Amino acid sequence: MVENLLVELFVEELPPKALKKLGDSFAETLSANLRAQGLATDDAKVTAYASPRRLAVHISDVAARAADKMVSVKLTPVTVGLDAEGKATPALQKRLAALGADASAVASLKRAMDGKAEALFHDSLVKGASLQEGLQAALTEAIAKLPIPKVMTYQLANGWDSVHFVRPAHGLVALHGSAIVPVSILGLTASNTTQGHRFEASVDPIVVKDADSYADQLKNDGAVIASFIERRAEIARQLDAAAGKLNLQAVQDDALLDEVTALVERPNVLVGTFEQAFLEVPQECLILTMKSNQKYFPLLDSQGKLTNQFLIVSNINPADASAVIGGNERVVRPRLADAKFFFDQDRKKTLESRLPNLDKVVYHNKLGSQGERTQRVAAIAASIAQPLGGDTLAAQARQAALLAKADLLTDMVGEFPELQGIMGGYYARHDGLGETIADAIEDHYKPRFAGDSLPRNQVGLCVALADKLETLVGMFGIGNVPTGDKDPFALRRHALGVVRMLSEANVALSLATLITLAAASFSTLDAGADTKLIDFIYDRLSGALREAGYSPQEIDAVLALRPQLLGDISSRLSAVRYFSALAEAPALAAANKRVGNILKKVEGEVNAVVDTALLQEVAEQALHQALAETKPKADQLFEAGDYTASLQALAVLKAPVDAFFDHVMVNADDPALKANRLALLSQLHKAMNRVADLSKLAA
Repeated sequence: MVENLLVELFVEELPPKALKKLGDSFAETLSANLRAQGLATDDAKVTAYASPRRLAVHISDVAARAADKMVSVKLTPVTVGLDAEGKATPALQKRLAALGADASAVASLKRAMDGKAEALFHDSLVKGASLQEGLQAALTEAIAKLPIPKVMTYQLANGWDSVHFVRPAHGLVALHGSAIVPVSILGLTASNTTQGHRFEASVDPIVVKDADSYADQLKNDGAVIASFIERRAEIARQLDAAAGKLNLQAVQDDALLDEVTALVERPNVLVGTFEQAFLEVPQECLILTMKSNQKYFPLLDSQGKLTNQFLIVSNINPADASAVIGGNERVVRPRLADAKFFFDQDRKKTLESRLPNLDKVVYHNKLGSQGERTQRVAAIAASIAQPLGGDTLAAQARQAALLAKADLLTDMVGEFPELQGIMGGYYARHDGLGETIADAIEDHYKPRFAGDSLPRNQVGLCVALADKLETLVGMFGIGNVPTGDKDPFALRRHALGVVRMLSEANVALSLATLITLAAASFSTLDAGADTKLIDFIYDRLSGALREAGYSPQEIDAVLALRPQLLGDISSRLSAVRYFSALAEAPALAAANKRVGNILKKVEGEVNAVVDTALLQEVAEQALHQALAETKPKADQLFEAGDYTASLQALAVLKAPVDAFFDHVMVNADDPALKANRLALLSQLHKAMNRVADLSKLAA
């Protein structure tokens, strides 16, 4: 009999930040296990439910019993299992006994090749698991594999036994159609009853009629939207509607929306207000305290400026919501007052006056204090800025870098570490340092994540590069290299930040130069650390380019040359893509690969100059002539940065290159001829591989 299945575990309030993962894991593991046992089909529809007090899953078309199946078990090689008379050896008898068979089964054993030897196989019909057996196993596995952030231990009702789980569990529902499946877990036995909303359920307990009526009964009788996805969409809809009525917009925050979805069972969005005076505090502080401490959604005007109104996602829906709104307004007021107090107190001291205390903050036991790190970042920032903008930019970069970490010692950042840099910018403006320095301090952590904006000005760019390079060089210099998934100092993110700034801001400094400038600020570094770091950065660059849609061949062709100006890479990739579409490209790529292989085998140095008097064959004379005509034009275009045209100019070499390999013997018996032809190929190779290593495009 095939029916739909519903399983619900009713628990005390689950950790909100983990709820979605818990719900998805419970549904996926349980359904996968049932599929593996043959109780659910591969195309069975699986619907996950997760609310603050329940994890549940609905699976369509689940069988009451899995189909019987034939199982073939390898026993032993024939030579091991049978003696000279064809009778079972002790080894075979032992294997048969383990399967519940005896020597009488020898005649029915199947012979088949297993690799190079013939083996004996025992075929038997295995009875399919019942739903009770299968669901019990699936439920046990689903509970065991839950990504529980922290396990609790609690006693069962009998007072003796203890259970380990994320939160105390109080109910288990398991329905196959309308029939209860008698499974048990966590000291609970399955039934068909559950509970709805703590305060607003119209029916308690709820007797679930069948698997398909579960969600509707919870919504209608229990005042609970069981589906995480549906509840999240309803909250988003109410937030937009409430903000729209005020001609405002709610702060967009997916993580906050997920967390609030995990806190309520039936959402009800309300509007609260706070005193206008609090708006004197930087809006980032107010937004953060409302979001992180109170789970409110701040409201912004059309210019993105914070207003004194906010949205509350309540879990109750009273006829008169004034008490709920008033309570939330009373709760948020002290939080905002704290933020105002921190802001006022912090401004009593300048950023510069805080610098000596950075020497008391440990950065890393092998790399010194934050004060020492600040001095290194300032030196690196100035050395980056000098070739880019002279003394003025260097002085500004040094000043901004020296002050960039001072806000770590402020009360506001101590309370809200997420505001580091941002508060430094506000305090720099208060200290009269001007917008350029203030923006640079605020932006020096950028880009902080994928898609984040870059620093707004050159000073900020220099400081941000210096900050990330100091971390990368320092950590690699003491052997602190990311391994596997472990990257406690976010070095991968720092490397991607460097790549983005060099590429998108088109910084006219090579990667090797930047690393050398950064390394100069350290007294000692591990040998070879700079090479490892360069490899690491190019690996991150390669991954970023793949995500941007470039093919592995295109990326390999360009990065094989290790271009030092990362701002050029996009143009090089575009040129390679255009070149690859030319009719001449496959032949030239193959020829380039052949030339490279020939040159690799040469012992000693290849002549740099071709002796035209030694060009005996017509084909080599033609290639030399074509190269003499083409190379200057291609080089001129390359130097002008027109990489596409530079590669396109090389297309005319196809015919003379093909003719050369068809009619000329490179490894001539005459050493002088051979050396001259290798010199010609060397010039060809250099001419063809200025933009990219074209051999990487060969099939």
